[in-house]
Amino acid sequence: MTAEKNDTGTPSTARGAHTPDADVSLVAGHPVLDFANTVAWRTDPTRRAERVTGAEAWARWAVAAGLLTPEQSTELHGTLAAAGPGETERQLTALRGLRALLWPVLDRLTDGGPPPPEQWDGLRGAILLARRNAELPPEFPLRWQPGTGQLTDLGDALALQAEALLGGPSLTRIRRCEGPGCGWFFLDRSRGGTRRWCSSGDCGNRDRARRHYARTKRPTPPR
Repeated sequence: MTAEKNDTGTPSTARGAHTPDADVSLVAGHPVLDFANTVAWRTDPTRRAERVTGAEAWARWAVAAGLLTPEQSTELHGTLAAAGPGETERQLTALRGLRALLWPVLDRLTDGGPPPPEQWDGLRGAILLARRNAELPPEFPLRWQPGTGQLTDLGDALALQAEALLGGPSLTRIRRCEGPGCGWFFLDRSRGGTRRWCSSGDCGNRDRARRHYARTKRPTPPR
């Protein structure tokens, strides 16, 4: 039986690559898409569940996604602990708000349409704010460097990476899993551009099981 997406912090055995620091699997091939995938069964309200909950879990996720070093993650957690629960919740809400802006933009992209105006304006604002907050050291190649001490800095890093992803050569490779209720995104790097599932061992297996069940349950023709 394939492992389910879950909100318990336990890596699924069929979700693709994962690390002990992540608590979740990273199957998308890009941090921004993995960020969007931090809700399981996104398009199924009956099963939808957060997979990364709390500041400490987000700090570990950022390490696994390559956005923070372990040392920066520890520093972030300490800063938030000192700031208190109110400030931490404000920053968590902002991070989830960025994710909520990305979903409809990516959905429309994979459906072949233009970005929805309201969410696009919100994402554009997040990108501009991230640029204002980030450093741009006088060295080549030029590269925005967001801070690392707050969850809002993590949001800035993700906003800047979203700008690069949506304006770069990987744009045409962004896909949405075809599994019913899944809604996860990934970069299709297959040779023929034919990848259909977030994971062949998860949603792919479910599809194969459904098709096998449909074949075996067909009524036997009368003799």
